[in-house]
Amino acid sequence: MFENLSERLDRSFKLLKGEGKITEINVAETLKDVRRALLDADVNYKVAKQFTDRVKEKALGQNVLTAVKPGQLMIKIVHDELAELMGGKAIDINMTGSPAIILMSGLQGSGKTTFSGKLANMLKTKKARKPLLVACDVYRPAAIEQLRILGEQIEIPVYSEPGNNNPVEIALNAIKEAKSKGNDVVIVDTAGRLAVDEQMMKEIAAIKKAIEPSETLFVVDAMTGQDAVNTAKEFNDRLSFDGVILTKLDGDTRGGAALSIRTVVTKPIKFVGTGEKMDALDVFHPGRMADRILGMGDIVSLVERAQEQYDEEEAKRLQKKIAKNQFDFNDFISQIQQIKKMGNLKDLASMIPGVGKALKDVDIDDNAFKSIEAIICSMTPKERSNPEILNGSRRIRIAKGSGTNVQEVNKLIKQFDETRKMMRMLTNKNPGGKKLPMFKR
Repeated sequence: MFENLSERLDRSFKLLKGEGKITEINVAETLKDVRRALLDADVNYKVAKQFTDRVKEKALGQNVLTAVKPGQLMIKIVHDELAELMGGKAIDINMTGSPAIILMSGLQGSGKTTFSGKLANMLKTKKARKPLLVACDVYRPAAIEQLRILGEQIEIPVYSEPGNNNPVEIALNAIKEAKSKGNDVVIVDTAGRLAVDEQMMKEIAAIKKAIEPSETLFVVDAMTGQDAVNTAKEFNDRLSFDGVILTKLDGDTRGGAALSIRTVVTKPIKFVGTGEKMDALDVFHPGRMADRILGMGDIVSLVERAQEQYDEEEAKRLQKKIAKNQFDFNDFISQIQQIKKMGNLKDLASMIPGVGKALKDVDIDDNAFKSIEAIICSMTPKERSNPEILNGSRRIRIAKGSGTNVQEVNKLIKQFDETRKMMRMLTNKNPGGKKLPMFKR
């Protein structure tokens, strides 16, 4: 996500490296390169020009402090302007109403149905809401089936009326169903087309008028670049939606849609989809996204993801085991599983400042833990609880059972021993029974 743009901007700022002060000449040269980088990322031409004009105005009006280099100051100005370009601050969805009604719109293939499932899952797990998903795509049977499968996967009910070709009726009946069953959120998944057409616009406008949603969201595939912005404008002109959802930001996208859409349609980006899994959904924070574009990482989001998997009682239990040198392979595999729940490994690594750039050409496989898990799962319960009994013959049996070799088993056991020693040392340096920093919330 944004890798090419990040690299190009980094090159642009190097034009100011070694300069003693900001001048009109070196600013013009830097911003010319910045504008090219934005255009290459498929940012709208007018948006790119307005952006660089604002940056130039602010840069030339700055007095550079002795302790601040011109390049650093330019990065700060560009960061602030990028955040502002994308909306300035995170905007939550409107959940008023009993039930709250959320209407989904967008073209076919944009990810509406998948996002509907992700949103329902997020509202259920993080907001303690009781969502009802509604299948109103009466033209594509696969869409109804897809929503039903997603509903089963996340254990959320799906309302559909096979054979009824009137989406307005289905939506109204679903709201009645939600009221009778105690569902406090209704998420209406609507039909899309391969391109904007009059029939689709009339239909979704009719649904909106009938159900009076508290929130109308437009879902757009970020990989379509500038076309995504043009489509968003057409939908907004007819529908006046409340917010934008960018899907597939984990793909090979140049990022132009994220940077242009807020300016063109004057509606906030509210969520971004970053993968296929049902928990691969992030609230859109413009400042944090600007951090990531400029290679500064996103520690806040990383900590938030870690906290979602944090279990205070488990942390206390684990710390006691570490203090007594009883940390075993059961605890080890438990920690691996918590890391996996946090999301895509390369995405997580890119949130650490400086790491994203270093890993630009490195392929981090999400299955990297599979061989480790296979080795641990091939151990007996006694071996997992007592790693010190893992002698040569046991290691040979574990290698055969896990489909690995003895060298890999030996390497894992050595890494485990080193990890256990390090954790023990940290505990010894933390007298008084206080929590280790790694276990603080």
